[in-house]
Amino acid sequence: MRHLKKSRRFGRSPSHRRAMFNNMVTSLFLHERILTTVDKAKELRRLAEKLVTLGKRGDLAARRLAARRLQTQGHREGKRTISEETALRRLFETIAPRFTDRPGGYTRIIRTGRRLGDNASMAFIELLPEERKAAPKGKKGKKTAESAAKAKPKTAKKKAPAKKAAPKKPAKKAKKPAKSASAKE
Repeated sequence: MRHLKKSRRFGRSPSHRRAMFNNMVTSLFLHERILTTVDKAKELRRLAEKLVTLGKRGDLAARRLAARRLQTQGHREGKRTISEETALRRLFETIAPRFTDRPGGYTRIIRTGRRLGDNASMAFIELLPEERKAAPKGKKGKKTAESAAKAKPKTAKKKAPAKKAAPKKPAKKAKKPAKSASAKE
């Protein structure tokens, strides 16, 4: 029995599972939305939210810890490989600053239906968009000169009284045809 085991196994070895989620979280940070199965999305959410929290910390130690999980793509120059840490840069420069005021819950899982072939439940996992801040509301009753100038004066128009609904008429009963005298006999 798997008591106190938090993560799902997905029928993979631990190294395969770790590599799969490293690839998935890298794709999530690059594209901000990926399609996967519901169970993988739920497991990926745990990893992605921890990495966004590291991005919010922003120090060198957090950057190095995040770099261990994110895949870095590189190109070769001669015998040397130069890594391009696009996902890591996006995490620390664009994604983490977006969530500075948010205490958690940086991702959203949207179920999309079932996959053809094996009927697996599919879902989009996406990073939440940037929050729009509402304009501060002023006290009621006080208007500034600008807002007073913009306000249109109201014209006094009287509304026509609403028409009353006509009473319903009872439906006419169909008259039965009169029986002829020969039918009575």
